[in-house]
Amino acid sequence: MLIRLTNVNKSYRLGRVLVRALDGVDLDVDRGDFLALAGPSGSGKTTLLNLIGCIDKPNGGRVVIDGVDVTAVPLHRLAATRRDALGYIFQTFNLIPVLTAYENVEYPLLLQHVPAALRRKRVLDWLEQVGLSDQARQRPDQLSGGQRQRVAIARAMAGQPKVVLADEPTANLDSLTAAKILDLVEEINSRTRCTFIFATHDPALMSRAHRCVQMHDGALIPQTHLEARAS
Repeated sequence: MLIRLTNVNKSYRLGRVLVRALDGVDLDVDRGDFLALAGPSGSGKTTLLNLIGCIDKPNGGRVVIDGVDVTAVPLHRLAATRRDALGYIFQTFNLIPVLTAYENVEYPLLLQHVPAALRRKRVLDWLEQVGLSDQARQRPDQLSGGQRQRVAIARAMAGQPKVVLADEPTANLDSLTAAKILDLVEEINSRTRCTFIFATHDPALMSRAHRCVQMHDGALIPQTHLEARAS
């Protein structure tokens, strides 16, 4: 078991209103999973990703990542976990605009203090794996949306994470480009056994997931309820 969430709750206060973003979530994620967190906007998908990604804290429950209970650890003390164990792919790519594709992929390796020769090898290897060797010296504004997302995938994988978290990774792509991106990440998952967790409302991504967990109003919908709806 790589990730375990037990009775996780998360609430936000907006003025006088208390918004319950997550309500008693229990979730286990195995090594090598290719998991979709599915549901409409406001269902709690991104909040759940943020807790797994150690960029937010629950109000209650436990979050355990790779055997370490991170629930009570202050966020600033989880920087090494975010840097070394987790990779991130965003809907809006979040590439650094003044850096080339090569430099964007290299950046997290600089934070990990990877030696220069190994750093160069990893960057070039991953740019080749995502089909962008010829675009290594181009900046994000010189790349298509699909190419930018491929750079983001290479950046996420170059640090050799245990888990990659992707928030609506196909939302800004046309259907053909999105399908190619899904082909790529599914192949990477199969070959590396890196765990992928997606937050999505894209039916194409849900259908490609090896496991799909439905969310509604901050809670997971039990499988028995899903089967009843289908029948």
